Amino acid sequence: MPDLVDAYLARLGGRSLAGVAPSVGALGRLHRAHVEHVPYETVDLVAGRPPGIEPRESAERVVSGRGGYCYQLNGAFSWLLRELGYDVVRHVAGVSYSADRTTGADGNHLGLTVRGLPDAQCPDGTWLVDVALGDALHEPMPLRWGQYAQGPFTYRVVPSPTEPDGWRLKHAAGGSFAVVDFAAPAVELDAFAEKHRYLSSDPASPYVRVLTAQRRDADGVDILRGRVLTRWDASGTAARELDADEWWDALAGRFELVLARADREPLWRKVSVAHEAWRAARRG
Repeated sequence: MPDLVDAYLARLGGRSLAGVAPSVGALGRLHRAHVEHVPYETVDLVAGRPPGIEPRESAERVVSGRGGYCYQLNGAFSWLLRELGYDVVRHVAGVSYSADRTTGADGNHLGLTVRGLPDAQCPDGTWLVDVALGDALHEPMPLRWGQYAQGPFTYRVVPSPTEPDGWRLKHAAGGSFAVVDFAAPAVELDAFAEKHRYLSSDPASPYVRVLTAQRRDADGVDILRGRVLTRWDASGTAARELDADEWWDALAGRFELVLARADREPLWRKVSVAHEAWRAARRG
């Protein structure tokens, strides 16, 4: 097995999965390990050095102790799954923050499905796989219309009203977005190049303006936005503002990110300026 695959599995805490044939159970273990150990994060976008989205490059980024946003996380995971023998399809998708004003599959998200793994819950064997929705999926979901509970959160999969033959994932109430629409055709990462350039480097992009890190587990999700750390689980949400040491410790500890100490002060300054602007806006 290639060294990069071994190193990737080690980052997930899953060396024991090496050599395991594709199965529903193994896919679930890989998915859960990924969202628990590799966070959704925008540190490099805020720092002004956006990484690329080539899948192997993204896999190397994961191995180095980093996360990323959708193009890196789902790109890397799809690379790993293909190396392990899974039949993975990449799809153009679109995250919408309001259920009343959706944009359809506009390419602001990379979606994945895995085919050829039938079981009683999913007779046709096609699974919705997504390790890059931050506060959403903890494990794969059958690509069948219906309602699915994962820990304290409930999701729905329905036909997409905007994409022929596509599907829509409805997030749990209170989530960071409302819906994701997925287009059915298979694509590769070059389909997202222009959208990535905007989202990762344009000053107007929310990914550039606000540093975020999100890590899902079986019981809920940890969310860092700017200087505010929130825990969302069955008991609701609990948020607190972090000081500089707490902030850095959260990134390195709770979110398992390997960051250069030279980045600490410039990142903290940027985050603090944005945080004060946010507080001023809330005061009106």
